[in-house]
Amino acid sequence: MAEAREITEVVLVTGLSGAGRSSALKCLEDLGYEAIDNVPLSLLPNLLQPVPNHPEEGPTRALAVCVDSRTRAFNAERFIALYDNLLARSDIAVRLLFLDAADSVLIRRFTETRRRHPLATDRPIRDGIAQERSLMAALRDRCDTLIDTSDLTGHQLRQTLTKQFGLDGDTGLAITVTSFSYARGLPRDADLVFDVRFLRNPHYVDDLRSLTGVDSNVTAYVESDDAFDEFWQRITDLILMLLPGYQSAGKTYLTIAFGCTGGRHRSVVLAERFSSLLRGRNFGVTTVHRDI
Repeated sequence: MAEAREITEVVLVTGLSGAGRSSALKCLEDLGYEAIDNVPLSLLPNLLQPVPNHPEEGPTRALAVCVDSRTRAFNAERFIALYDNLLARSDIAVRLLFLDAADSVLIRRFTETRRRHPLATDRPIRDGIAQERSLMAALRDRCDTLIDTSDLTGHQLRQTLTKQFGLDGDTGLAITVTSFSYARGLPRDADLVFDVRFLRNPHYVDDLRSLTGVDSNVTAYVESDDAFDEFWQRITDLILMLLPGYQSAGKTYLTIAFGCTGGRHRSVVLAERFSSLLRGRNFGVTTVHRDI
């Protein structure tokens, strides 16, 4: 009797043009996946089928396959149907990764590279983005992992993908802790958001204004607020209580966001302190200061 084949890891990469699909695919290739770009939907099932008359053969190396609006005869509903069929198989473990970014960021990226949007070759870039966002909405709703690259550097994207899709057998919860400014809006991919604008603001202290929350003087000032200790204890108890539930529910990625007025002082202090706490408990943590 032939031995059962190992389960093959499969990542379907999709999302908006300009949001980082190509960068994500290259990163996954570096992680050990066989990367295949711009695969027509009609060919997608064939990539994962066993060889005829040799069911023990077939794809055993992890696969990262990019399927997006550029592909021939792309249709979101058909893509979802194929995805559901793959989910029902016992020989593969498939996940859907969606790359997104704010419209303003996508416009800037296309403008800087002087590229035309694939869905608006003779129209303004904004029209193509709107059309593609509508076309891909159903996939965004169904994805297992959503990564908003609006404020991520290439290195941060690589860190996120490594923690999410690394092939080292680590299936723990990958956590991103981010600070942000309410003036620039909420982080688009945040799962838990905490408003720390009630803490006293170092911006109004001349010696602290030019510093940031990674500076020890700013940290000491924020933590000396009478309300800090109780707030810290309550959010710590809350989040540490939630994390096991997220893990048992199969969640693999969590973004925790702390916001203040300018995104440079109070939110940074909280993000740094909470990141340190989680690392001390052996969680994989990426810290992002969006607006520092």
